[in-house]
Amino acid sequence: MTPRRQQILSTAADLFAARGFHGVSMGDIGAAVGVSGPALYKHFAGKEDILGQCLLHASDQLLAGARELLSDDGVPAAGPHEPSEPDGALAALIARHADFALDNPALIVIQEREWGALGADARAQVREHQLAYIDVWTDALRPLRPDLGGTEARAAVQAAFGLLNSTPHSARIGRAAMRALLTRMARAALLTPPAGPALAR
Repeated sequence: MTPRRQQILSTAADLFAARGFHGVSMGDIGAAVGVSGPALYKHFAGKEDILGQCLLHASDQLLAGARELLSDDGVPAAGPHEPSEPDGALAALIARHADFALDNPALIVIQEREWGALGADARAQVREHQLAYIDVWTDALRPLRPDLGGTEARAAVQAAFGLLNSTPHSARIGRAAMRALLTRMARAALLTPPAGPALAR
């Protein structure tokens, strides 16, 4: 992606998060990046395309980062967690996602709030990447939680995403403290078996 396209997407995401998709015009986006609204059509088909590319780029970053983080055998290829740690892969995924959520609150907001504004094709593309990302996490979780069936493990992963993606609404306690809190809570939520009977698989 060119730096110019990245600038447009980043600026548009901030505007969509602040005003809502329908409260932002192509002229608003153009003015914020220093060009006329019509000039944006050199880069994108329209406002809906910009929204779709924002969310697709976010999904791409998460999926590519997760795949890069892990080696072929599911062990962290690099990072603060030693490969010998049983939950090293999952811990590394949690840390990477927490960093993304803390660094990109606007993308978290528009993913949650503007999903319905996406066209069918863009929605399908984003969903494909999101499902692949969930699969990476599920593969890392299941060896640690043999009590979970596949469907239940996927549901647990998605619930953990909800926790990690709470950053736009979380109390501001400083980035480092918030990152530590989120990663600690997500690991506990995913690795602690429930006290009650297991859910049906």
